[in-house]
Amino acid sequence: MIEENVKAILAGLPPDVLLVAAAKARTADEIKRAINAGVSIIGENYLQEAEAAYAAIGRKVSWHFIGHLQRNKVKKAVRIFDMIETVDSLRLAVKLDEECARLSKVISVLVEVNSGLESQKTGVFPQEVEGLVNKLASMKNLKVEGLMTMGPRSGEPEEARPYFTETKRLFDRLQNLPNVRMRYLSMGMSNTYQIAIEEGANIVRVGTKLFAERDHG
Repeated sequence: MIEENVKAILAGLPPDVLLVAAAKARTADEIKRAINAGVSIIGENYLQEAEAAYAAIGRKVSWHFIGHLQRNKVKKAVRIFDMIETVDSLRLAVKLDEECARLSKVISVLVEVNSGLESQKTGVFPQEVEGLVNKLASMKNLKVEGLMTMGPRSGEPEEARPYFTETKRLFDRLQNLPNVRMRYLSMGMSNTYQIAIEEGANIVRVGTKLFAERDHG
């Protein structure tokens, strides 16, 4: 089933859109099956799960962190991940820059946008994004490459469209900043990724539709 799902989703994506397999709570075997079917980027929400998967899989794929990253987990995270999609504060960025400097590593980052101005969510409010991007651009060990947004957690898929439209508008505006190359716009999950693509996403994070529902038993 995983293999068929991966192939179907990949076949339906435009050629310029990257698929991140959102592997929260998945086993290394499930992830390997997805890789064998054509997945080349694994997205992890939790460092502990990522460490276990990385130990079994290694550098066969690229690794994106797509959850909320705590600063006390940064030291371990920068050893695994190629991209942090969820930078949401200057304090986190400074810690990432420091730890990457120790490894002589430059890591790609996306700024997470709280496009719905929801107080219970992580992410930077739209009006604060440009200031944070400018500060990240001066850090030698970070390469700021775009934006990410979650969209609403529930409801009809179409309800996500205004979130995606707002984030794309911001993404386009930031193209004019000096020393910044906005390459990636990460939006959309299993039930909204097609809408996200319509609104300009070139990274989509798909879990349930790829791996099927998690077994909670």
